[in-house]
Amino acid sequence: MIDSPSPAGIIRTHVFISGKVQGVGYRFSTVEMAQRYGVKGWVRNLPDRRVEAVFEGEPEAVESLLNWCHQGPPAAVVDAVEVHSETPEGLSQFEVKR
Repeated sequence: MIDSPSPAGIIRTHVFISGKVQGVGYRFSTVEMAQRYGVKGWVRNLPDRRVEAVFEGEPEAVESLLNWCHQGPPAAVVDAVEVHSETPEGLSQFEVKR
């Protein structure tokens, strides 16, 4: 479960997804889903083959995106999703970091 929202109603989670999550369109599918839910933040591949992401938004929207992360795009095989709550920074968009 994620922490209570900030006074502005926005929460932030820092997420690490492991499994077969690189080379399957995970990052770009995450961008698509974040835009669908109105979540801001970023996503990137890590050298250890995990995907790292930060999500900021309304609690229900972030929770929906986190739920999606457990399955990811059709070709992904997700083994684990590690979630850490953080203080929101007020991000204005969602992007792929390289």
